[in-house]
Amino acid sequence: MATLKEVKTKIGAVKKTKQITKAMNMVAASRLRGAQTNMEGFRPYAEKFAEVLGGLSGRAGEETSPLLLPHEEVVKKHIVLCTSDRGLCGGFNAHLISKADSFMKETGEDIEFSVTNFGKKGRDWSRKKQIPIINEQLGVIGTVVKFNIASTVGKSLIDGFLNGEYDEVYVVYSEFISMGRQVATIKQLLPIPPLESDEDEAEVEDKPYLAEHICEPSPDELLGELLPMSVYVQLFSAILETSTSEHAARMMAMDNASKACDDMIENLTMVYNKARQASITAELMDIVGGAEALRG
Repeated sequence: MATLKEVKTKIGAVKKTKQITKAMNMVAASRLRGAQTNMEGFRPYAEKFAEVLGGLSGRAGEETSPLLLPHEEVVKKHIVLCTSDRGLCGGFNAHLISKADSFMKETGEDIEFSVTNFGKKGRDWSRKKQIPIINEQLGVIGTVVKFNIASTVGKSLIDGFLNGEYDEVYVVYSEFISMGRQVATIKQLLPIPPLESDEDEAEVEDKPYLAEHICEPSPDELLGELLPMSVYVQLFSAILETSTSEHAARMMAMDNASKACDDMIENLTMVYNKARQASITAELMDIVGGAEALRG
C-alpha cells in the first residue's frame, strides 16, 4: 500500500492538473463565442450566394467556365485538410485525419494525392504518410480567420486545377452541429459540382418561390466571375466551421478532464483515509503490545 506522503503528493498533483484543465476550459469557452458568432454570421451569406449561383447556372450556357467541366481522366487528386495546431481537444483531429485517410484508401492506389494543410496536426500526419505537401497554413485554425487567407489558397487551387496539376480538389473539415457534436465532412471543391437549378415540377411545387434575378452583364459572364468566388466562400466557410468545432471539442475535452480529476481526487482521498486509518491502527497495536509486554 502507498504511504501517506505518496498519496498526498498525488492528490496535490491532480488538484493542480484540475486547475489547468479548468483554465483551458474557460479559455476555449471565451474563444468559442467569437468563433461561433463569425460562423453563424457567415452562414446566411454562403447560403444566399449558393442560391444566386444556382439561379444563374439555370440560365447560363453549359460550358460557361472550365471550373464546371471535369477532366477526362482523373489521376491527380488534391485534399485541403483542416485540422488544429494544438492537441488536447479529444478525438477532433483523429476524426478529420481518419476521414481523409479513409477517402484515400477508398479511391484506390492508382491515384496520386497531394495535400494543402491548415494546422500542424494534419501537416505532421501528411509528413508521416509521405504525402506531397503543396501548401501549409499554420496558426490559422482557432484564431480570427480572415477571408483573404481563403481567397489566396483558393486562387492557388484554381490555378492548379486549370493548369492540370489537380484533376479534382476536395476539402476535409469539421462541420459544427452543436456543442457536443462535430462531424468530419468531405466536400468537393473542383470541379464545382452541378449546381441545383431546374428540378421536376413536383419537387418545385413543394419548395418556396425563388426570385429570378435581373443580370447585367449576361448570366454567362456573371457566372464566370462568381464561380471562383464560390470556391473561396466554401473554403472560408470550412475554415470557420473547423475553427468553431475545435474550440467546442477542446471545451468538452477539458470539461471531461476536470470531471475525471474530481473522480481521481475522490478515489485518492479514500485511499489516503484508509492508509491513515491503517497507520493509526498499527500504532495502537504497537502501543497495546508494548503495554502488555511491560505488564507481563
